[in-house]
This record gives sequence, C-alpha cells and structure tokens, in this order.
Amino acid sequence: METIKFRLVGEKDSTANEHISKPALSTFQDALRRFRQNKIAVIFMILLVATILFAIVSSIFVTDSKANDFSTTTQAFSYLSPGSPHFILGTDQYGRSLALRTIVGLRISLIIAFAAAAIDLVIGVTYGMISGWVGGRLDLAMQRVIEIISSIPNLVIVTLLSLVMGQSIVSIILAIGLFAWTGMARQVRSMVMSYKERDFVLAAKTLGQSTWKIAVKHLLPNVSGVIIVQLMFDIPQMILYEAVLSQINLGVKPPTASLGTLISDGIANIQTFSYLLIIPALVLSLLSLAFIFVGDGLNDAFNPKASED
Repeated sequence: METIKFRLVGEKDSTANEHISKPALSTFQDALRRFRQNKIAVIFMILLVATILFAIVSSIFVTDSKANDFSTTTQAFSYLSPGSPHFILGTDQYGRSLALRTIVGLRISLIIAFAAAAIDLVIGVTYGMISGWVGGRLDLAMQRVIEIISSIPNLVIVTLLSLVMGQSIVSIILAIGLFAWTGMARQVRSMVMSYKERDFVLAAKTLGQSTWKIAVKHLLPNVSGVIIVQLMFDIPQMILYEAVLSQINLGVKPPTASLGTLISDGIANIQTFSYLLIIPALVLSLLSLAFIFVGDGLNDAFNPKASED
C-alpha cells in the first residue's frame, strides 16, 4: 500500500510556523500605537505640548510687571487697534500690551487648571480606589457623599468658596479642585471593582501581598489609562470655571491677567474694540479644544474595543 505524504502549504518548516508575526506590546505601547493612528488627536497633542512649553519658557521673558506696564497709558488710544507697529495685538484701554497680557493670562489659566487637576487626581483616585476595593457599606456611604456633592452645581460651590476664601490664585485653585474630583472617583471605583476579582489580583492576595502593594503594583497601572483620559477632560472644564468666575468678578485680582479676566474686560469693550474679546476667547477656545480632542484620542487608544485589528 502506497504511503501518502502530506505537505504543509504556506510555510517552509516548523520553525516558521512558530514565528510570531506581530510583536508583543505592553498596554501603553499598544495605546500609543492606536493614538498615532488618530491624526487629529496627534495634531492637537503637538499643539498642546507646544503651547505648554511656550507658557513655561515665556515666563523668563514675559513677566507680570511687563504685562502690567502702564508706561504707554498716554499713548493708549494711539495704539488701541490690532496690528499696531508698536504692539502686534494692540493695547487695552490702559495702554498695556494685549499680546503680553494674553501670554501671562494663558500661563495663569494653565497654572490654575493643572494645580486644580492635581487636587482632582489625588482625591479622586484615592477616594475611588478605597470605595471600589473595600465595597460593602463603606462603598455605599462614600457613593452617597459623591451623589450629594454632584447634586449641587459645581459653579455654585466654586462661587461660594471663592467668596469665602477671597480673590487669589490659591483660593481659586482650592475652590475648583476640592469639588471637581467626583467624576474621577466614579471612574476609578468602577475600574477597581471590575479588576479586584481578576485572577492576577486573587493570586496576589493568595501570595500574601498587602492591600497597599496590590493597589500600587496591580490596580493602579491597570486604571492609569482611565485616569489619564479623565484628566484630559477635566482640565478644560477647570479652565472654563476660572473664566466664568472672572465674569462674576471672582477671578484673580487685577492687574493680574488670566484668560478669564481678559475675556471679561473684552466684553466691556466689545462694541468699540472687539479684538480685546476675540483674541483671548480664541486662545481659550483652541486650548480647550486641544485638551478635548487629545482626551478623545486617548480614550480610543486605551479602549481595546476601539481597535479594529
């Protein structure tokens, strides 16, 4: 009887069959690969990074004193127009350079937003991890606290705290940051509750690792994607909160400039010198859009369901 020999089609040998065509990627490497495929998010990320670097570097050359220089007051109405040969963006009604004040305002708004976001990060992540990990009655009680805080409009809380603490950068940061963490806490709690029953967490418990080590080594790295995405959506909200506070005269004290105070001053002169409103409003809008588009891109990158391959 003749023996029939079968030949493997498509591969030359067994070694080639065992070759892995796609390299193994970590969670962050895979997320970075997805993010790079989102061209709009990449463009806004470059814009955002460039803006932040510009705000940092400009602090060396553009100080508050230069932005608040009244030396040109007598010439204010000569240069109170965009594209002046002496002031590229013109001046305000007091003769101060609008370009310099916009740069300082951008820096102040970013400082307020990032400092408030740091408070949001610490409180929200800690609160969410404790609530999700412990569960039970403690989780129910902690969630009721979040529901009570969330039921009150954030703007009302921020306004009341600003009235109590006074008009300063520190008071605005605290007023925004201390009550902006509820969204972060909910996101982290949800992720922790889904991960704490996974095999790798149960194995760590079996090996006798402490709760602290499990949280830092296992849970936190797995929820970091959600934390980053939530921060990218929270920061533009904090920038807008500061702008709204400036509209009701609860922003930073004059003559210190922020994007909110510049917009407030621009509204007062909108009928005569509209560019005083248009320029800072445009900067604030582009900054907020940059954070939102980058956050949306990161959300798709860290979400495995967004992958098509």
